[in-house]
Amino acid sequence: MLLSRLAQVSGEVAATAARSRKIALLAELFREADAEDVPVVIPYLAGRLPQGRLGVGWKVLGRPVPPAAEPTLTVREVDALLTGLGKVSGPGSQAERARLVGALLGAATETEQRFLRGLLTGEVRQGALDAVAVEGLARATGADPHDVRRAVMLSGSLQTVARALLGEGPAALDRFRLTVGRPVLPMLAHSASSVAEAVRRLGACAVEEKLDGIRVQVHRDGDSVRVHTRTLEDITSRLPEVTAAALALPGERFILDGEVISFDATGRPRSFQETAGRVGSRADVARAAGQVPVSPVFFDVLAAGDRDLLDLPFAERHAELARLVPEPMRVRRTVAGGPRDVPEAERFLAETLARGHEGVVIKSLDAPYSAGRRGAAWLKVKPVHTLDLVVLAAERGHGRRTGKLSNLHLGARTADGGFAMLGKTFKGMTDAMLAWQTERLRELAVEDDGWTVRVRPELVVEIAYDGLQRSPRYPAGVTLRFARVLRYREDKRPEEADTVEGLLAAHPEVTP
Repeated sequence: MLLSRLAQVSGEVAATAARSRKIALLAELFREADAEDVPVVIPYLAGRLPQGRLGVGWKVLGRPVPPAAEPTLTVREVDALLTGLGKVSGPGSQAERARLVGALLGAATETEQRFLRGLLTGEVRQGALDAVAVEGLARATGADPHDVRRAVMLSGSLQTVARALLGEGPAALDRFRLTVGRPVLPMLAHSASSVAEAVRRLGACAVEEKLDGIRVQVHRDGDSVRVHTRTLEDITSRLPEVTAAALALPGERFILDGEVISFDATGRPRSFQETAGRVGSRADVARAAGQVPVSPVFFDVLAAGDRDLLDLPFAERHAELARLVPEPMRVRRTVAGGPRDVPEAERFLAETLARGHEGVVIKSLDAPYSAGRRGAAWLKVKPVHTLDLVVLAAERGHGRRTGKLSNLHLGARTADGGFAMLGKTFKGMTDAMLAWQTERLRELAVEDDGWTVRVRPELVVEIAYDGLQRSPRYPAGVTLRFARVLRYREDKRPEEADTVEGLLAAHPEVTP
C-alpha cells in the first residue's frame, strides 16, 4: 500500500466527527491493504510508531526538503527506513539520522511529508483509535464485530488479529482464546467527577483503592510464572518478588490482574517514579530489589485452573480471587449497595488518600472483564491537582491541528523572577480554544523557527495534572504527569502564576 493512500485516509478520518464515517473509511482502507501491511497501517493510523521513539526532533524535521512530485513510497518501505533510523548510534549518529530523515522526506510528496512529520513528532491526532479500527476491520472482512473485539482482547494485539483476518477470513478468529502464559490487554477505567456520581451510575459496586503503581498481569502454570505490564511487555526477570509471591499461592494455574507498588519503612507508598524506576531497571536486579522492593497487590482474576472467568460478574470473580489470594495481597475495598452507601464510600476515599494512595476505582459488581477496553463498568475517582502556569512557547500542530499552535510549553515562576519549564501539553483543548490561543500566541511571538513559536511569558493558563515526577530534562528537575488544559486565565497576570517552590512543597515525595 502506498503511504499516500494512508495519509489521505488519515486526513479524511481527521476531518470527520462521525464514527460511522470513520468506520467506513477504515473498512475501505483495510479492503485495499495486504495482510503484511497491517502491522504498519494500524499503528500509523493511531499516531504510533512500531519502533517507538526514534530521537528525531524539530531541529532535524524542520529543515526544508523539496517534496517529490509523485507518490512512490509504500508503508512497508517507510517502516523499514524508520527501523534503520532507530538502529543508528555512536559517533556521527546525529548527522546520519539527519541524512536518513532528509532522504525519507525527499522521497515523499508534500502531503506525505506533513503526515510523516506529524507521525515522528507524535502530533497525529486524527481519532482513528483502536476501537474504531476494530469496527472497520470487521466490516472489511465480514466478521462479527463482537468476535473481532474478543479476539483482540485475548490476543493482546489488533495487528495480529487483523493480519489473520485479512489473510484467512473470519474463521481465523477461532484460534484466539484465553491462554495462561499469553497476556491480554487489561480492562481500563473511565473517570468520574465524584464518588457520588460513580455510585449513582453503577448501583451495586465495589470501591477499591487506586494504587499509584505499575499495572501487572501475572500468569502461573505449575512452576512457571510470567509477569507482564499493561502494554504486554514481559518483565518477569526484573521482579523476582512477584514470581516468589505467585509461587506461594495455592493455585497451580491462574491469571491475576493487579499492580506492583513499593512501600517505605512506614508502610506508605513511595512515589510513582521510584516504583517505575525499579520496574524499569534491568541491571543488577538483586541490588535494585534490596533498595526498592516491590509488592504485588491483586484486584482481579481472569482464569483459575482450566476455567476462563472473563465473562463472570465481578462479584463472582472477586470471590474466586479471595479463595486464591490472601487478604494482605488483595487491594483494600468496600462494597456499596447503591446511593444510600455514598457516605461510606466517601469515607473510604478519604481513608485511601490519607494512606497515601491516589484515589479509588469504583467497579460494577455485575460487569464481566472487558480486556483491552475502557468500559463504563469501572470508574476512577481521584483529586485533581491544578496550577496556574505561563505559556512559554507553542509548537505547530499536525493532522486536525494543521495551521494551529498546539503543543504548549508550560512554565512556573522561579525565585529570580524568571520561569522554569515544567513540561508540555496539547490535551484538553477544544477547537475554539485552539483557534483563540493560536491568534493570541501569535500576538505574543518573539521567535519562530518554523516549528516552535516562542512567546512573551504573559499568558496564564490553568492546568490540571495527575502528579509530579522527577525529570532531568527540565530545569526544575521535575515535570507534570498527564497535564491538560482547563482554561485560560486572562484575569491573572504572570506574576500571579504558581511558583516552582510552591509546587515542590506540595509534592515533597518527588523533591529533586
